[in-house]
Amino acid sequence: MEYQLIAEIVPPADTAELDALQRLGVATLLDEQLDQLAAVEGPDGVEIEPVDHSVEVRASGAVITWALDAPALVLAEDGARHVLDELLDRTQLLTDWTVSRCEVSASDEDLAAAFSDDEQPVDADDEDEETEEPTAEELTAAREQLLASADQLRAFGLEAFGHVPDDEESVSAEQATLVAGAFVQGIEVLTDELFQDIQALEEAEVTAGEQDTLWVLDQLPERFADQYTALFAKQFLVSTSILGYRLCQPGWTAPQSTAEALGLHLIKSAAAVQLDLSGISEELPLEEVFAAFNEHAFEDLDHELLFEAETEDGVKGLDFADWFTPRPHLAETLHPYLTGTDD
Repeated sequence: MEYQLIAEIVPPADTAELDALQRLGVATLLDEQLDQLAAVEGPDGVEIEPVDHSVEVRASGAVITWALDAPALVLAEDGARHVLDELLDRTQLLTDWTVSRCEVSASDEDLAAAFSDDEQPVDADDEDEETEEPTAEELTAAREQLLASADQLRAFGLEAFGHVPDDEESVSAEQATLVAGAFVQGIEVLTDELFQDIQALEEAEVTAGEQDTLWVLDQLPERFADQYTALFAKQFLVSTSILGYRLCQPGWTAPQSTAEALGLHLIKSAAAVQLDLSGISEELPLEEVFAAFNEHAFEDLDHELLFEAETEDGVKGLDFADWFTPRPHLAETLHPYLTGTDD
């Protein structure tokens, strides 16, 4: 029988209310994790089949509406609570969260009756709650957070984001500062998501090409996906961590390897997402901003060739085996972890 189940998960009691960006991140994380569940094991090994789910995150926590096919109501509830506890425990960013409620709200008979009348009106309040947009206060707070974060990005001045002093037609100082702050937040997001990818690949003992949902590795050149192992993900994390450190230090040297160039490419993409989530993208000339950044930050854009179907011959460092190898004129040594292999 099919049951509709409602589960509520909450952060620790001393956690401040979740802002708009945090709610979006929690919703995405839960949705991705639930999408990966092929089956739920209930008491005594009884298999429960997930049918569909939805996630709504509020300022105080998350509500999961879950349709499950189970032999009995109690098995649906017990199995769902068990798997949610495990999901939270293995999800690094949610390990302190707990399941406060997990109970069946409707059976398949109830659901059939509920959907039998196509003309059934929609509750306007429920519709508004499902499509809740960030408030003006939340967007203002997100903007202030971006401006505050910008101080950590010390490798570049505002000119790297298109600002030209005394040129009113260029990117403004505030706009450039907002983008710099988004880069700092992008570094943090990329780091957190790489931890998630490593955990997923280690648990499944597969490569990225065999894993349905990943956060960062899915953004790397797809044709190498079968070579993105858990070890590769760890090495890429080390490489991007070094890159993040350098971005927060005065002075700048162009990416020292193909892996660093790819990492910076992904940080730039993550920054664009942060700007969009903060409701700022539309007021920024992002094409001009990122063109200026590419000119200041990269020695070349050869890494972009890796996203094409075929790589041009004769471009050094683009062979997969050479991604972590330093460019001779920029660095002489590798971090010891970047010399490891799966062999």
